[in-house]
Amino acid sequence: MLGIFCVVIAGVLDIIANLLLKKSQGFKYKIYGFSAIVIVLLAFVALSFAIRSMPLSVAYATWGALGIIGTVGGGYLFFNERLNKKGKIGIFLILISIVLLHLE
Repeated sequence: MLGIFCVVIAGVLDIIANLLLKKSQGFKYKIYGFSAIVIVLLAFVALSFAIRSMPLSVAYATWGALGIIGTVGGGYLFFNERLNKKGKIGIFLILISIVLLHLE
């Protein structure tokens, strides 16, 4: 259970880092860019705790999926970014794949 908690923390940190990177506008606003780097490093630390109690492949895939889905949601909420139909199908397939990984 600790592994899943650490993966979720890593995913949330990854989402925050991605949104800060977008906010930095290609490091035009350096505080956002450097904050993104620090936060993604913290996400890797959380992931390192997760892989102590779960397989690396499952932890990394789950972390990546959380990051993708959360970043899509954050892009929608904060930057008014929209997915097309193919993008929505892709998100759905990511969700299915993570569920299947955790059924192991």
